[in-house]
Amino acid sequence: MKEPVRILSDLHLGHKISRLTRVAALRPLIAGAGTVVFNGDTWQELADPFRERSAAMLEELKALCAAEHVEAVFLAGNHDPGWPGPGWVELAGGRIIVTHGDALFFSGSPWKRETLTAGKRVTELWARHPAAAHDVGERLSLARDIARTLCSVEYPLGRHFIQRAWDAALPPQRALKMLEAWFTQGSAGARFCECYFPQAQALVIGHFHWQGCWVRNRRLVINTGSFTYPGRAHWVEYNQGWLTRGEIDESPDLCRRGRTLGTWRF
Repeated sequence: MKEPVRILSDLHLGHKISRLTRVAALRPLIAGAGTVVFNGDTWQELADPFRERSAAMLEELKALCAAEHVEAVFLAGNHDPGWPGPGWVELAGGRIIVTHGDALFFSGSPWKRETLTAGKRVTELWARHPAAAHDVGERLSLARDIARTLCSVEYPLGRHFIQRAWDAALPPQRALKMLEAWFTQGSAGARFCECYFPQAQALVIGHFHWQGCWVRNRRLVINTGSFTYPGRAHWVEYNQGWLTRGEIDESPDLCRRGRTLGTWRF
């Protein structure tokens, strides 16, 4: 994998709530990288109302990477589980792990309406992957099955704000589950590494749409946020033994690397 390796996540191309309305706006984030890892939820594979537009934007993104002579690596997320490959990337000889993050929690997305109302369905899916408790390949395969089986219901444009707010509010425990995931993702990331990547010193995730950086049990956990609200998008780069994270300055026309927030030597 050619360096610098730049990591972005949760573009949600083509979705009504994505702030990325023009793929060309990503050019400053892509230019100059050797490899860009798109860490899940890059496009809306499972969302019927947005799939066509999202697929067209995905092709634009691939063309943009090719024009900049950048290798594009796409990892599976819960909105685009169909990408081939193991679902993670190892950097710095395995000391840094990059994966979407939906495998950190038992149900993948514990705040989702479809998960909260699924009853025993998640447990049944776990039973189909008995090795998932200790084998990372099986764990990520299970995460893909959960994503496909309990995919989010996507409503088309045009629904009244009150309808959308009501949909978002039910069932009532959704908000609490989301806050719990936001505040515990650092610890969940450290436990994930202890189980599946004991050699890892750092984990880079997305998925939770809430950017941040935590040290838990001597492991660094970084979330690169999202290009959808309420999260803010961040970037991570690995180059010549250095891991760096920072903010992304967004506008409708250009997204650029902004203020650096942290640097670590590996």
